[in-house]
Amino acid sequence: MRRRTLGIATIFLMGMSIVGTSWKAVEQPTFKQETTIQSTKDSTYSRYVSEIYCAAKLDSAGLSETVFEKALTGFYNLRYSGLSQSKSILTVADFDQESCKKRLYIIDLENNKLLLNTWVAHGHNSGGDKPSFFSNQPNSNQSSLGFYVTGEIYYGKHGRSLKLDGMDLGFNDKARERAIVLHGANYVSQVTINQLGRLGRSQGCPAVSSKLSDEIIKTIAGGTVLFINGSDQNYNSQFLNETLAASMVSNQQQVFASKTN
Repeated sequence: MRRRTLGIATIFLMGMSIVGTSWKAVEQPTFKQETTIQSTKDSTYSRYVSEIYCAAKLDSAGLSETVFEKALTGFYNLRYSGLSQSKSILTVADFDQESCKKRLYIIDLENNKLLLNTWVAHGHNSGGDKPSFFSNQPNSNQSSLGFYVTGEIYYGKHGRSLKLDGMDLGFNDKARERAIVLHGANYVSQVTINQLGRLGRSQGCPAVSSKLSDEIIKTIAGGTVLFINGSDQNYNSQFLNETLAASMVSNQQQVFASKTN
């Protein structure tokens, strides 16, 4: 009787082992499939970013693809949120570069074209030739990182200027309070670089050449996106959601395909 009971128990345990093994074998392919789908989404968006980057010849202009991808991701996130308008103009000020370099890029995303590449100054207290310090506080005289949306054109002490609305809470959302605007300045020129070895500096505004300020303001006015990039480990943004950006790109491509068919 005891032997018979042991035999039944052995058969039962073997059966459970087979069922357990079969269950694991079913789960594994599902996990692999999900991973593959996610990788495909990421690679599709990365390929899209690279295509624009290459077509606009941003590499030869000195803008890194990593910075461009951040800016483009924010562009789509802001558009999804309804915070920017339909004009497909993206402006990048790359403060990882020295001020003597032409580190302002105005990009036409509809035609994948670099419209303008020129100088832009940073805040007086952000550093010398290359900024290292950033602030959102009034009277800091430092630049603020992050995403902005262009506001109204007005005439002030620097002439025709463009108001900016900071979109990143805690990083640049006090732009209006600080009177951070895009304006022209005589110290943004080759003459100043020759004299100082760098551009002059602002009170925190992204100042551009007086000779180009009207053209720049006309091009980027009307609720377009400006991204000021800089190496600050504390900076983060809700607008750097690549999954959302990839989804918007996919929808955009589907709409375009349906119109052409």
